[in-house]
Amino acid sequence: MSKQTFTSIEDYISSLIPQRQEAIQNMRNIINKNIPTWFQECINYGMIGWVVPHSKYPDWYHCNPSLPLPFMNLASQKNHIWLYTMWLYSDKTLMEWFVNSYQEQVSTKLDMGKSCIRFKKLETIPYKLIWELASKMTVNQWIEIYEKSRE
Repeated sequence: MSKQTFTSIEDYISSLIPQRQEAIQNMRNIINKNIPTWFQECINYGMIGWVVPHSKYPDWYHCNPSLPLPFMNLASQKNHIWLYTMWLYSDKTLMEWFVNSYQEQVSTKLDMGKSCIRFKKLETIPYKLIWELASKMTVNQWIEIYEKSRE
């Protein structure tokens, strides 16, 4: 996928090949159904994102004060679908739960960086696990973790 600027989530999804459109839309639907109140879906850093809006957290985000505090992003890259979970690595118990649950539910090896989970094979995306993951942290918990990390 080339670097493009998208004005809407629909534009972003329609720019993908059909197989990726379906996978991204499925992940998006799952996240939207389960993400706690106050997170807001938007285009963030050129991909689909869920953020803490300035109306809930008016303090500036340290990387770019004009942007709301990011929480989760979903992107289609050249060889992967990426789910960025900036908060997952900040909670050891949550990380252990995720890694163990992934290994129980998916036959392929977990491909994970510090804040991203990469899915190479669309047929092995653990939708049930994403369903659970999306509901694991409230806005207030995320703000508290974020603020502690800035100290």
